[in-house]
Amino acid sequence: MTQEQALKIMKTGVNIYLTGSAGSGKTYLLNQYISYLQDHDIAVAVTASTGIAATHMNGMTIHGWSGIGVRNIMREKELEQLEEKKYLWKRFDKARVLIIDEVSMLHGFQFDMIEKVCRRFKRSSKPFGGLQVILSGDFFQIPPVEKSKKPTDELNYGEAKETSYKSGMVYESEAWKILNPAICYLSEQHRQDDDTLTEILNNIRSNNLDEKHYEELDKCINRNLSGIKATKLYTHNVNVDNENELELSHIEGKEMIYQMTSKGHDIIVDILKKSCLAYEQLKLKVGAEVMCIKNNFDKGYVNGSRGKISGFEKETNYPIVELYNGNRVTITPELWAIEEDGREKASITQFPLRLAWAITIHKSQGMSLDNAEIDLRRTFTYGMGYVALSRVRTLSGISLVGFTKESLLVNPVILELDQELKNESYQNELMFKKLKNDEQSKLEVDFINRMGGIIKEGSHKNKKVAKVKETKIPTIILTKELLEKGKSIKEIAKERNLTQGTITHHVEKIVEEFPQTNIDHIKPSQKNIDIVKKANSKLEGEEIGKLNPIKLKLEKEGIDLSFEEIRLAKLFI
Repeated sequence: MTQEQALKIMKTGVNIYLTGSAGSGKTYLLNQYISYLQDHDIAVAVTASTGIAATHMNGMTIHGWSGIGVRNIMREKELEQLEEKKYLWKRFDKARVLIIDEVSMLHGFQFDMIEKVCRRFKRSSKPFGGLQVILSGDFFQIPPVEKSKKPTDELNYGEAKETSYKSGMVYESEAWKILNPAICYLSEQHRQDDDTLTEILNNIRSNNLDEKHYEELDKCINRNLSGIKATKLYTHNVNVDNENELELSHIEGKEMIYQMTSKGHDIIVDILKKSCLAYEQLKLKVGAEVMCIKNNFDKGYVNGSRGKISGFEKETNYPIVELYNGNRVTITPELWAIEEDGREKASITQFPLRLAWAITIHKSQGMSLDNAEIDLRRTFTYGMGYVALSRVRTLSGISLVGFTKESLLVNPVILELDQELKNESYQNELMFKKLKNDEQSKLEVDFINRMGGIIKEGSHKNKKVAKVKETKIPTIILTKELLEKGKSIKEIAKERNLTQGTITHHVEKIVEEFPQTNIDHIKPSQKNIDIVKKANSKLEGEEIGKLNPIKLKLEKEGIDLSFEEIRLAKLFI
């Protein structure tokens, strides 16, 4: 199935499991669909099973979004506790579509818990409370981490073949059965530019490697790689830490040390530390290989961008990175925060960098690398060899420290399941191809109306179909009307059943689009305005006017203003 075909199926509102080999463009397609939903004013919850995967779509973890957190059980008692959280009520009330990326790394019991929470908060007996659910993943990749198994344990592959059906993956859950998602199996390849590597990866997926494939991989043993210094992929954290520390110690020169700062509840802070991948103590030297771990589109880097430390700012000691995409950027501290009802519950601040001579195969999932040095001698679960090799675009970009035939095995149960998924996808492809243009258009319009979205003029060729129902009044106009009646942000949020943060965002857009609107009645204290104005005046370049830099500047001065208070003050500067 092509991306275009899968997107058309999504637009009809059916629940989807989007899959395909590594590099088939699953995340790219999800971002396309997210843009489509946003263009039609349909609220979409963008989540993923891990923090790294979530950042690829500017989302959050499904554990955080749903409220299940680190729980292992969801009984009536736990549901009642969740119902006490106002922000969850607002979140679920707003959501119409739920996206979960890298769902293959989610335990089946967690998926069941999420489904139960959705039904509870949506007050509906429909699967996931009637949300359209878009799942994305690849069951050939690394499965969920088993809590009972130590990360350093070696896997007995022969034994695993007998017990693999007990893996507890999402497709075995009750939630999967009742959701019964339509399968969209992408068949195109967008990452690898090498026919030989693509053939090897496809044969790993079909458990059909033969001698010629092993011979090609043997050629990769201790291969000298050209271009940028290769990222080293290891199976275990201890090897990664040792490699990075060793490489840093080989560099002469002054070592700069940056300590993470945190604020808020210790448990929430600990969750943030684990999910964001930032070091509690970051050590850097000129010449250090680094990887960015957060998106900053304004500065031209994203999560996974590679580069080298070229120096440090004189006044601030902020690290300067020469990115391998040609950009030269000064990295500034970033804030990771968890908010509830517009108030910050916990936050950590650190430079969004990791040493990048080496990373674990597990953390590499979702990345695309030009070259890599890979050690597959100590794999401990199915899929590790496949994930590692599929990170790289060409076979010439791979240098193997070593591998075993076992390291390239895939789960035999997943092998059988994969063929079923392909068959189902093909049937879906044939079924939706039979739809005429006007039938497809009507399904899309019905879905938009059912979700309370806006049908824009010209968004469908068949204008008569596009007038099936009246469109909604744009959401900021509704806020503008209440604002002009003299209502406060808190009152508007309560009346519209939205968060205060959302209403503040509306006000920002209203001021931009309708500058004549009178908002004097929501003006904060002059003290707050002056504080924010002074902090902003100390910023330089691209940081001027940005929320995070202002917040960090105030924190350094011991001033505690929330994001909402800063945003409100900015409106009056």
